[in-house]
Amino acid sequence: MTATPPLPSARERAVFCNRTLNLRAIGAIGYDMDYTLVHYRVAEWEAAAFEHARQLLARQGWPVDGLRFDPAAMIQGLIVDTELGNLLKVNRFGYTVRGVHGARPLEFDEQRRLYGHVAVDHRQPRFAILSTLFSLSLASLYAHAVGLFDQHRLPGVTSYADLLHRVRCAVDDVHHQGALKAEILAHTDRLIDPDPEISLALLDQRDAGKKLLLITNSEWSYTRQIMGQAFDRHLPAGTGWRDLFDVVIVSARKPEFFTSQSPLFEVVDEEQGLLRPASGALEQGRVYHGGNASLVENKLGLGGDQILFVGDHFFGDVHATKSGLRWRTALIVRELEQEIDAVAGFAPRQAELTALMARKESLEHRHCELRLALQRAQSGRAKRTRSDLDRARREIGALRMQIEALDDQIGPLAKAAGELSNPHWGLLMRAGTDKSYLAFLIERFADLYTARVSNFALATPFRYFRAARVPLPHDGAGDDGEPAS
Repeated sequence: MTATPPLPSARERAVFCNRTLNLRAIGAIGYDMDYTLVHYRVAEWEAAAFEHARQLLARQGWPVDGLRFDPAAMIQGLIVDTELGNLLKVNRFGYTVRGVHGARPLEFDEQRRLYGHVAVDHRQPRFAILSTLFSLSLASLYAHAVGLFDQHRLPGVTSYADLLHRVRCAVDDVHHQGALKAEILAHTDRLIDPDPEISLALLDQRDAGKKLLLITNSEWSYTRQIMGQAFDRHLPAGTGWRDLFDVVIVSARKPEFFTSQSPLFEVVDEEQGLLRPASGALEQGRVYHGGNASLVENKLGLGGDQILFVGDHFFGDVHATKSGLRWRTALIVRELEQEIDAVAGFAPRQAELTALMARKESLEHRHCELRLALQRAQSGRAKRTRSDLDRARREIGALRMQIEALDDQIGPLAKAAGELSNPHWGLLMRAGTDKSYLAFLIERFADLYTARVSNFALATPFRYFRAARVPLPHDGAGDDGEPAS
């Protein structure tokens, strides 16, 4: 077994808890594969997906020669407005904080005119959320295509909604066809980001008595090769990745896997992929195809709250699982490491920004008090001497100058804070000072979230995750819940 360095205890390696979860009560842990157990180098992988999809659209007659993928242009969690063709960054209340139309950022006045009275909700037909790392190539290609559509260079495309459908189909076709996966298998050193510590986390969970499940949408031929390359070198001599799992299910068709009653098949010829209907108990060492989550529950003899499912796809792995079966859920958010590092590096400037904002708030409060005093005096509801009024006006003028001076200091700091992690969109989990729309969804449907599966080795298989007390704006309290003095 390859030696692994001690696991760090830094915050970016933590497992974060939205809803209290006792791992000791979990009997089985299911895992997705891509971007969960197997990490890809995002920029290289998404560039490859973009290029294959671009070539497919070029063969359909689209003028997309020369388009290139920019890994910094998009982040996950953006929302497509299929009516206007815009990509939006939205906060938890559905209000737009940033947007682009093609390659052009929306100006503040334009954004306010278009969305000032619109509460964006991904459940509305008009909006579509791009919630995974797989979406980066799609978002980038769509933004390029919007520019072509606006120039009337895409005959046959009838609307921005139709445009999204066609681009999404091209990207989906790339994932389903063999060319991209063949490229990944041929260039694993370039496209796969190895994490040997994942094996340690899975071994700990298995030895603690957890049943481990691999449930992936990928077909068997790709799964066995990519899992072998990602895991086998990091496991004890004489063992392979299949020894880790009690159940292996491929071609699962998530999210339908969690809501349908699709039949389960066994892969009886692993070279040819031949199938036969599965019957009886699920057996370790065998590979299954299709099926459904209720069938897995029955065969394992476990209820929904005894199963934890870990994946990276919000809708395919977390939303459907939580909504339909009430399985416990954990979301892998790879960007967390970069995001936490960025926030930590900005901490001194954030402290300066916080102090300046506190000073501004104090000055604004005094400014408001003086304006109210003048208003009451002018309406005759308060008696003030002329000298009192002149003094108040002078102080108001001085306060305005101080506030403007503070704004000159605050502006560059606020701009830098808004560009943390990504110069175009800022932090994944924040929209301005509020939670992003994606963070709101994660909080609602993911019991746990973390940057990588190997972080569960730090948590141990026996961890009792307790959700933190959620502060309310009126609290003004410390961790003990007592009012702050």
